[in-house]
Amino acid sequence: MAEDSPKRRKANFNEAETEVLIEQVLKHERLLFAAGPGRASPGQKRKVWELIRHKVNPVAACPRDVEDLKKRWRDLKRRDRSKLCRLSEGCAPPGPAALGLLLPPARRHPRAYGSA
Repeated sequence: MAEDSPKRRKANFNEAETEVLIEQVLKHERLLFAAGPGRASPGQKRKVWELIRHKVNPVAACPRDVEDLKKRWRDLKRRDRSKLCRLSEGCAPPGPAALGLLLPPARRHPRAYGSA
């Protein structure tokens, strides 16, 4: 009987899920997004995304899979990029650390301020 019902969409990401996702991606940004000869293999990246999924799901409103997390990350980057473009004259793409600005001030990652 459940097969006949239309597919329901998942609940929106809540604030806690978004915070954990941002913190974990920024923590592992070098493995996930590095380019060049020292970059991680697709298998290593998959393991990191699975680790992030295991960190997000305990605070999630509903179970998230890796594709949900990747899509949310892309949406956050796009939203942040457009916000920064509105605030500045130029629209140069922000670095990954700029996404820390999406967190509440008390939870911001130190790299969001450009410090080491």
